[in-house]
Amino acid sequence: MPQLKGPICPRCGKPQASGILCPACVRVQTEIDGIRSPYRFEETIRKVVHQLKYQNLRAVSFCLAGLLADYLQSDPLPGEIIVPVPLHPRRLRERGYNQSSLLARGLGKIINLPVVENCLVRVKEAPPQVKTSDIAERRKNVIDAFMCRDEKLRDKQVILIDDVCTSGATLESCGIALKNKGVMSVWGLTLAREI
Repeated sequence: MPQLKGPICPRCGKPQASGILCPACVRVQTEIDGIRSPYRFEETIRKVVHQLKYQNLRAVSFCLAGLLADYLQSDPLPGEIIVPVPLHPRRLRERGYNQSSLLARGLGKIINLPVVENCLVRVKEAPPQVKTSDIAERRKNVIDAFMCRDEKLRDKQVILIDDVCTSGATLESCGIALKNKGVMSVWGLTLAREI
């Protein structure tokens, strides 16, 4: 599988020869503390993620969570709570499950961290990020899309789980919602990353 190897930008996690902040991260202040992904969104990993998301192959989620756990073993992130990126209720009804929740639950079991669902919610329905044309549209697509219902995660270190990072806009929007309710740190961990 196509691994995403360093050096990387310490914030967005994209390959960066110098290992310092990439030009895009220097220009933009973010709420998310960083994003990490063990794989490039190519080849086998792309096929497996698509089968998980669109062909109801839920059984593979625990194996994929194991890959995330392996990554955290070699590249630990600060975190005491796992939170999956939520789907909008309508999309959840259509699909029948949230692939990010499946990954988060599997990861939580493997590394023995609690998973908190239903605290972070998606309140704005928008087209899937994969259907947007550029980074600016992706960011606009998720502005105010998420809300944290309460302050039960105040002062906690959160690892935010999603299947794929395209531009980082979804993770950033979730990070804003979480930090607005007092979360100390938010690190995004996705199975794969578009480069």
